Amino acid sequence: MVNLVAAQRPLLHGLMKMAGIRPYTVEIEPGTVMSFWVPSETITKPKKKEEKPKIIAKPSKPTVVLVHGFAGEGIVTWQFQVGALTKKYAVYVPDLLFFGGSATDKAERSPRFQAECLVRALRKLGVEKCMVVGFSYGGMVAFKMAEMWPEMVEGMVISGSILAMTDSLSANSLQDIGFSSSSDLLLPNSVKGLKALLSVAAHKKLWFPNRLHRDFLQVMFTNRKERGELLEGLVVDNKDIAIHNFPQRIHLLWGQNDQIFKVELAENMKEELGDGTTLECIEKAGHLVHLERPCVFNRCLKHFLASFFANNH
Repeated sequence: MVNLVAAQRPLLHGLMKMAGIRPYTVEIEPGTVMSFWVPSETITKPKKKEEKPKIIAKPSKPTVVLVHGFAGEGIVTWQFQVGALTKKYAVYVPDLLFFGGSATDKAERSPRFQAECLVRALRKLGVEKCMVVGFSYGGMVAFKMAEMWPEMVEGMVISGSILAMTDSLSANSLQDIGFSSSSDLLLPNSVKGLKALLSVAAHKKLWFPNRLHRDFLQVMFTNRKERGELLEGLVVDNKDIAIHNFPQRIHLLWGQNDQIFKVELAENMKEELGDGTTLECIEKAGHLVHLERPCVFNRCLKHFLASFFANNH
C-alpha cells in the first residue's frame, strides 16, 4: 500500500524548488554528511540525473537558516515559512544529524556537536553571517551556535525552546503533560503515542485518519536508536548551567498555549537573557505555532527580520 506521507514528498519538493531552494548534501568530514535545501542560485543545476550539483556562489541576500525540531525534518517543519522568506533572504534549511539524509559515524550526540557540524557545513556553503531561526530542539542547537560562533550568528528567532534541557526542567515539563520520559513523548512508536504527541504539541485538536498517523510514523521516525541517544545527550545537570551573555539580538516567538515549553518559561528566559531579547506571543497556538498559525507567525518573523537587517546592514 502507498505510504501517503512519502507520496506527498515529491509535491513538497516541487513547492520548495518553486520557492527558490534546491537540495544539496555537504560532506563535513568522512563519515559525517548533512543534507540541506539551499538557494538555487548558489549551486549548479545538474544536466544529468547522476551528476551532483556544485556550489558556484555565496548567498547574495541576507542569510536566514531555519533549524527544525525533533518530530520532523527541515522542509516538513518549515514548509509554510520558506516561500514567505525567499524573495528577500537567502534561505538555508538543514536536516540535523539523524534527520532526513544527515548522518554521522561519530558517537557524539550533544546539541553542541549538532551546532558544530551545522556551522562547518554552512561555511562550506559559503555562509559567513546568518540569522538563525530555531524551533524546539533546533532552538537549543541555535543557542549553542550563537554562544560558540558569535562571529557567524548575527541574531536569533527562537520558538518553543529553551537554552538547555536541565534534568529538573525535563522531569517537571514531562510530569505536567503526563509523560514518563522524553523519548516516550518525542519518539512515539504507535498511533496512540503519535496522537498523544500531537495533542500536547498543538493548541487545536487535530484529526487525521489512523492510516495517516501510521504513514507519518514510518517516514518521520527513522533512526530511532540514534534519536533516542540525541534525547539522552540533551539533558544536562542543573549545576552545569550558566547563562551565557549573548551579544546577539534574540526574539522569542511563542505560541501562547504552548504546553511543552510554557509561556512562563519564555518570560523567565527573556529576563535572564537581558535587554537584547524580546518576546512576542501568538494567540490560539501551541508548540507547533509555525504550522498552526503560519500566516501570523510569518508576519511576526518577517517584521523582526526586516527591522533587524535594516538596522544592522
